[in-house]
Amino acid sequence: MSDTDGDHCLIDASRPPRAGGPPYARCVLCLEPTEYPESYRGITLCPVCEWREAERTSCSG
Repeated sequence: MSDTDGDHCLIDASRPPRAGGPPYARCVLCLEPTEYPESYRGITLCPVCEWREAERTSCSG
């Protein structure tokens, strides 16, 4: 195990690009509109679910 293996947080922090306007993608958890374009392919979360998911998966060192 090298010194660079000390990063215990395995969460990918990349985010899709913000939409300039409607249509917006739906949240995969609650189906509310997100801030992301409908054309984005991947998991999209609304601001509330994004916050809750960040709390749930946060790294507690």
